Amino acid sequence: MPTKKSEKRTQKAVTGRNIEKSVNIALQGGGSHGAFTWGVLDKLFEDDRLWIQSISGTSAGAMNTVVASQGMYDGGAVGARKALRAFWKDVSDAGKHSPIKRSPLDMMMGNWDLEYSPGYRMMDMISRMSSPYDFNMVSFNPLRKLILDHVDFDMMNGCADGFTMFISATNVETGRVRIFKREELTVDAVLASACLPSMFQAVEIDGQHYWDGGYMGNPVLSPFKTDSPVDDTLIVQINPIVSEGVPKTAQQIQNRVNEISFNASLLKELRVIRDMNNLISSGELDAKRHRSTRLHVIEAQDRMAPLGASSKMNTEWAFLEHLFDIGRDAAGTWLAKNYDSIGKQSTFDLDALFADT
Repeated sequence: MPTKKSEKRTQKAVTGRNIEKSVNIALQGGGSHGAFTWGVLDKLFEDDRLWIQSISGTSAGAMNTVVASQGMYDGGAVGARKALRAFWKDVSDAGKHSPIKRSPLDMMMGNWDLEYSPGYRMMDMISRMSSPYDFNMVSFNPLRKLILDHVDFDMMNGCADGFTMFISATNVETGRVRIFKREELTVDAVLASACLPSMFQAVEIDGQHYWDGGYMGNPVLSPFKTDSPVDDTLIVQINPIVSEGVPKTAQQIQNRVNEISFNASLLKELRVIRDMNNLISSGELDAKRHRSTRLHVIEAQDRMAPLGASSKMNTEWAFLEHLFDIGRDAAGTWLAKNYDSIGKQSTFDLDALFADT
């Protein structure tokens, strides 16, 4: 496990400064909504008062993780900001020729969702009637080239400085999570973390097959306890835990089922953190042997909630910039309100989250 001394030495090697406040960051997946996380990271890197000790990322969060790491290696915080912007611009450019686009009516009304897109409806229908082993027999994934264009995995794996990384994927056969650490990361590991089984064939790594990490860790938090000396964890939340109202249409029901499924593992880990913290604070666990976790969350559910699940497939540059702006605003508001609490106390109330249980 890294020590506080080695942590500060790494900070100075990368930034040229000793930063006093450090956090672990956990990045959720969510398709193009990962551009919200891009905005959050852009603001944190611009503010430059926090040292990111470790990042856990899943799906789009995994892509943000490896691209930010590459940018940090190339040019520090400024390099990370440039790398993330270049990556998301290429995501948008790659989607320009896709048939999955907003309908003219949606464009006219300023609706970012794709429910009325003929291309989206066709893709949805095909995915319900056949598998990617039927319509994508060569296992083509456009994300492979995109990621390799932006990340040098050989460099990243051999780099001693920078933040530690944990990317999660779900083992298809065992149903358990696989956590890839920095030295194990490859383009296949990132693709596995973002492998939706309705769209892509399972990704094979070392004889095992993997689907999207969101099923078993969106994202995983447990590595922070054993592999990071920092007790503050900041979750960048894309998927709502609470969704007001009962879904009634078939699409609404399916979307909510997916949200619940992709949040289940995170809620389980948050409950464990809550229980551990309470046992330590009550004296039932020895505080000298067990570490409490100070938890923080950056989210913007008031602005993200109106976006339907289909908008996670929308890669228009205007939409990605919209999400980016929401992320920057959310991070700026969070920093202004909570920066002083880092290293002192949680700013997210876990007892309130589980009050009804």
